[in-house]
Amino acid sequence: MRTTLDIQDKLMRLVKKRAVETGQTVTGVVERALRESLMRERGAKAKHFALRWVTVRGRVQPGVDLTDRDALYERMEGRS
Repeated sequence: MRTTLDIQDKLMRLVKKRAVETGQTVTGVVERALRESLMRERGAKAKHFALRWVTVRGRVQPGVDLTDRDALYERMEGRS
């Protein structure tokens, strides 16, 4: 949507500078700033992320002695 806004000269200079620094258009910088400000005011969070916790039963590999630390490290590092 095309619209007209009155923006203070100093603020517009900052917007243009940010656009050049980030390789965005002035419109892109303004849209992002407005979106972030409005989302923050609404108390909205960034995209919700849900970690799916998966557990599986495991067993000690044949030939591994968990009581022998040095042998265990050698096995984990691929030296055995």
